[in-house]
Formats: sequence, structure tokens, C-alpha cells
Amino acid sequence: MGKAKKRSLHLGIYDQFGKLTRVEAVQLVVDKLKKNENDVYGLITLFGLSAEEILEGGASYESVKGLGGLLS
Repeated sequence: MGKAKKRSLHLGIYDQFGKLTRVEAVQLVVDKLKKNENDVYGLITLFGLSAEEILEGGASYESVKGLGGLLS
């Protein structure tokens, strides 16, 4: 392992989420959609979330529909 990677791991750059469950991921996506943040695509694709799961989590229909073809 190189010096830069050791420093990055030591600083905790890659420990942003720690252990994230599927339920927590849905809640995080819903919270970000309510705040009109657009950086939810990574979590949706990582966990393979469906539109139904996000709607049941509390997101509005319009925000889920706005994600387009990303959700099945």
C-alpha cells in the first residue's frame, strides 16, 4: 500500500458511511430528495433501490418520478 493511500485511510476519507444498512440507505435517499439534493444516484445504484421502496420510505411521487429511468 502506498503512502497516499495509507494517509487517506488514516484520515478517514473512506469512512463516510461506515456500515450502512438498506433501511438506512432508503432513509438517507428520502432525506436528500426532500432537501432537493441530487447526489442520490450512487446510493440508489449501489443498493439497487426500487421506486416502491423509496416511496414507502416517505419520498414524494414527484421527486421519485423525477429520477426517471434510474429506478425500475
